[in-house]
Amino acid sequence: MTTKVKICGVTTVGDALMAADAGADAIGLNFYPGSPRCVAVDVAAAIAAALPRGVLRVGVFVDAARRDIETVAARVGLDALQFHGAESSEFCSGWDRTTIKAMRVRDAEALARAPLDAVDFILADAFVEGLAGGTGQRVPYEWLAGVPADRLILAGGLTPDTVAEAIQAVRPAAVDVASGVERAPGIKDPEKVKRFIANAHTA
Repeated sequence: MTTKVKICGVTTVGDALMAADAGADAIGLNFYPGSPRCVAVDVAAAIAAALPRGVLRVGVFVDAARRDIETVAARVGLDALQFHGAESSEFCSGWDRTTIKAMRVRDAEALARAPLDAVDFILADAFVEGLAGGTGQRVPYEWLAGVPADRLILAGGLTPDTVAEAIQAVRPAAVDVASGVERAPGIKDPEKVKRFIANAHTA
């Protein structure tokens, strides 16, 4: 089965349409105020409305209030919710959309604590002190064994040049990239996006 591709940290309609045209399966919209890729709700709604049918709209949240997430999800029309903070299993449960829990993998035991019963997918991202994500650092593949491949989204340090090798090694359900296909934080590079998606889908 072909590994899906999520282009995360999209901040403009143009970048979203470019990624969709290149074959992206999902677009990530970041609502964490501490991120350079944070997008206003109205802008996110415009991006989501412009995307063609079949491209998933994923909202990224870091320790946000449940009511705030519900409001944003309804306003934007999100298909999936990605929790990228210290959210509990209880918090991650009971949503009416696909759910993803990001885990900052700092050692070989980190994914043993993944809340597999609470969410649909686990996103494995590299741990870097003080950063919630978007670090550009790679997770050692041997640390990923704790999550079934068909429920794993691999992030962290992926680029057009490394994504095929990562997929061949791990065979995750999806790969997630932000900084690896950018000119600057939140500004995507069309050639990198196209190469990344092509290399991922043919790995």
